[in-house]
Amino acid sequence: MRLNRDLDVVKNRQSQTDPAIIATVEKILADVRTGGDEALRNYARELDGFTGEDLMVSGKELTHAMDSVGHEFTKLLARAEERITEFHKNQVQSSWSMYTNNGAITGQILRPLERVAVYVPGGTAAYPSSVLMNCIPAMLAGVKEIAIFTPVKADGKVHAAILAAVVACDIFSVYKVGGAHAIAAAAYGTASIPKFDKIVGPGNIYVATAKRLVYGEVDIDMVAGPSEILIIADKTANPKYIAADMMSQAEHDPLASSILLSTSEQLIVETQAEIRRQVASMSRKDIILESLQNHGAAIYVKNLEEAFEISNDLAPEHLEILTADPISHLPKVQNAGSIFLGEYTPEPLGDYMSGTNHVLPTGGTAKFYSGLGVYDFVKYSSYSYYPKGALAELKDDVITFAEAEGLDAHANAVKTRFEEEHP
Repeated sequence: MRLNRDLDVVKNRQSQTDPAIIATVEKILADVRTGGDEALRNYARELDGFTGEDLMVSGKELTHAMDSVGHEFTKLLARAEERITEFHKNQVQSSWSMYTNNGAITGQILRPLERVAVYVPGGTAAYPSSVLMNCIPAMLAGVKEIAIFTPVKADGKVHAAILAAVVACDIFSVYKVGGAHAIAAAAYGTASIPKFDKIVGPGNIYVATAKRLVYGEVDIDMVAGPSEILIIADKTANPKYIAADMMSQAEHDPLASSILLSTSEQLIVETQAEIRRQVASMSRKDIILESLQNHGAAIYVKNLEEAFEISNDLAPEHLEILTADPISHLPKVQNAGSIFLGEYTPEPLGDYMSGTNHVLPTGGTAKFYSGLGVYDFVKYSSYSYYPKGALAELKDDVITFAEAEGLDAHANAVKTRFEEEHP
């Protein structure tokens, strides 16, 4: 296992989507757009092995899921929901108005999106946390209709933990559809599935590619890539914790990236030894080792200033700061999806229970994207009201601007309001 590597290798790990994948997804999108439910069922049968006719989870299935997960898991969901809600309710905004002495009124109206589709990975995996992280901000924003899309196998069953999370959010529309064909259905609509205004949620490369291709037809949260973590550590950090945190991201995917930047060469050596020790007992050992071997790195830096310069350039999805005084370094962070300060704030805390959102920008896009929030589920309309006297104060400026741009009709729209009326 080789973690020490050149920084350029780390920077250049992102690659373009395989053209063959793009071509496959384009065909799926086109087929569902023209073929509707029939094409949707064909792909569900071909790609997932699901041959059922009813694409929606029944009320009976939801009830059975709540019974099967047990009371303790239900309480766990409630605790997570409470913490996520408490964090995200601080993001709720409102409409506003501005009044001037001449009688003019301007302002901005905030409205929630009407329909949002939430994609939740399924099949052999279960991510109830993804349900909470995507749905709670949408609910706080006031979205009127939220539906879940999740793939099923031949048995047609959605994992009980996912359904329990759906019920915890008081959502009852769950479609047994996954992959690029689910994104197509949500983007274009079919006879049985309405067209949605926005699609959010994680997925594999086919789902991510489909979201990117339908953007513009509908809105999306972001095009997320493999998970990543960057850890900045000084000599006071515990190599045992660092190793554990790097592996916690590596187990997601062989393409996941785990990077350590440290001012201590000894810490790097000890961290690699800890990884070798701890990985032996991990159930996803092979995935962890492949990820670390191909996309992991442990890089020595001269000082913490250099570490933060590199971090801001990479703009990691998750940034852990394991230093003697982590909070003091927070102002140095310019680009990061979510920041974890101190040795008792491991990244998995943010995945489930800290209340912060775990839907985050990857691949350096934290330079211009934010983590999912309430603000992703609203839209803004500005408005103006000007009485004649208020317009009169600005008419000459408007006319001059319009004529400077060669737009005579624009200028005329103002001039005509001040011309003398003739009988």
